[in-house]
Amino acid sequence: MFCVTCSSRCATNIHSMSTAAMLRAAGVGAGDEVIVPAFGNVEVAEAVTLAGATVVFADIDPMTYCLDPRAIEAAVTPRSAAVVVVHRFGRTADMVRLREIGQRHGLLVLEQGESEEPYDEVAQRRQRAAYLDGRLSGVRTPDSGDGHTYQQYVVRVPGNGRPDRDAFARAVRARGVECRVPVKTPVHRMPGFRRDVHLPETERAADETLALPVDGTLTKREMQRIVSACNALGGLLQPAF
Repeated sequence: MFCVTCSSRCATNIHSMSTAAMLRAAGVGAGDEVIVPAFGNVEVAEAVTLAGATVVFADIDPMTYCLDPRAIEAAVTPRSAAVVVVHRFGRTADMVRLREIGQRHGLLVLEQGESEEPYDEVAQRRQRAAYLDGRLSGVRTPDSGDGHTYQQYVVRVPGNGRPDRDAFARAVRARGVECRVPVKTPVHRMPGFRRDVHLPETERAADETLALPVDGTLTKREMQRIVSACNALGGLLQPAF
């Protein structure tokens, strides 16, 4: 799902178009820069390249995993033409501030959101997330925030001078709990998009995040297994806070 915030560069509603088509329709192309997150899928950066513009990566907010408005402000140059905002894991970016930045600098602001879901499914996930929030130890549980839909329940496994997140994930899987690393490699580390840019929160999130099950179909026993498996491994970690 895409939404568009119009500025002087954009005068039409183009919700149904792809990211690259949206940028081209707004006149964004060669010689322009488009600010995007490096934490997430490579497709957004590829769309900017497809439109003929230059990718500029900005850092994320560590609580929402979405673009940090302050980082966007720091990334704006005279060539900046647009920002592509990606909502992550069921949390939304601070669109009020991002739209203000877009208006102030004359930038097109595109939002890439997640599909809307039935209320009952979201309510079930929130219920299971609340259960995990109250029982997990040794990991940093996600910030609930306003309107979190928990499309993924993403915890932090703090480092201890080594990649504890990966060891933690293997140990949790060995205890019968499925989990996955949501973003294995930030886009600014990938071939074709490598940048010498300082993105500390993006790097930290890529190293520490782990998605645990939170599906609405999980039974009480399955939830207890998740908690038991994770809490049994608390000795691997330094305190979460």
